[in-house]
Amino acid sequence: MKCDIILAGVGGQGILTIAFLLDNAALASGMNVKQSEVHGMSQRGGAVYTHIRFSPDPINSDLIGHGQADFIVGVEPLEALRYVDYLNGNGRIISSTIPEVNIPNYPDLDAILQEFGKYPHSLFDAKELAKQAGSTRSQNIVLAGALSYFLPLEEQHYRFYIEELFSRKGEKVVETNYRAFELGRQAVAAE
Repeated sequence: MKCDIILAGVGGQGILTIAFLLDNAALASGMNVKQSEVHGMSQRGGAVYTHIRFSPDPINSDLIGHGQADFIVGVEPLEALRYVDYLNGNGRIISSTIPEVNIPNYPDLDAILQEFGKYPHSLFDAKELAKQAGSTRSQNIVLAGALSYFLPLEEQHYRFYIEELFSRKGEKVVETNYRAFELGRQAVAAE
């Protein structure tokens, strides 16, 4: 199965951590993987996005064209909304409902969430789920878990790379991120 994913957020939300986890889980599952990222403004809270493509067949380009994405994953709702024109006809938005208000004219949140209603979507409070897991810093892993529910990748690969990502920070951090991942999966499974 070919899959095209756009990850969107702002600097400091862990977009590149999600990308590392997905890329490596896909590679470990025998897929070909391409990734492209923009994170130049990330240190200032600016927009960060990543294109991830994986397939059992060779992939020629690391960029996803308009109308081609299977998933838009937003750690921040406005940033997810920026990329809805990339969704294909069956594409799904997976996003946190909690904004990162980093600009003075941030749009009305209800209007953003209402716009998502035009597309297949999974929306939830990733910050609250991360808090339940043990750390609000694991919101990105909650969203990775939610996305994983829809992907044909083996779960043990996610667990392996969560441990690889966080083991230097201690077993408690690894366990928190395992819980965050599972809470994200459960959030979409319960829809």
